[in-house]
Amino acid sequence: MQFDHIGVVVKTLRRGRDLLGPPLRIRAWTREWEDPVNKVHVQFGHDASGVCYELIAPLGEESPVALALKQKSRILNHVAYLVEDLAAERERLRDAHCLPIAEPNPAVAYGGRPIQFFMSPLSLIIELIEAPGHKHQILPEG
Repeated sequence: MQFDHIGVVVKTLRRGRDLLGPPLRIRAWTREWEDPVNKVHVQFGHDASGVCYELIAPLGEESPVALALKQKSRILNHVAYLVEDLAAERERLRDAHCLPIAEPNPAVAYGGRPIQFFMSPLSLIIELIEAPGHKHQILPEG
């Protein structure tokens, strides 16, 4: 597993950039994606130390992150890792008492590669992304 990002739930991507970017010194962002399969808008940004953050905004009331916004809970939503074999890592996480909270789905921000979310025994959400070696394409500033 290779660390990819920390997911943060926001009302809108623009508001997320405005409120998260300055305190964490995130100045470089990817393009925005609309992901109808996963019912979210997403965008990635890197801080000066190279940590990647994913902004996740709901795409409608049925979005899996809409409840987090309403309850103001799980705003710092998940940690995500790139994996070579989602099926093998899924079994490893199940053996470690992590429960799947969603079926694997293709994700547009990863070129349609499958992602899946799990709840750890500590109530930490872990996202696995079957996209080994993936790099987020940061847009030029300006």
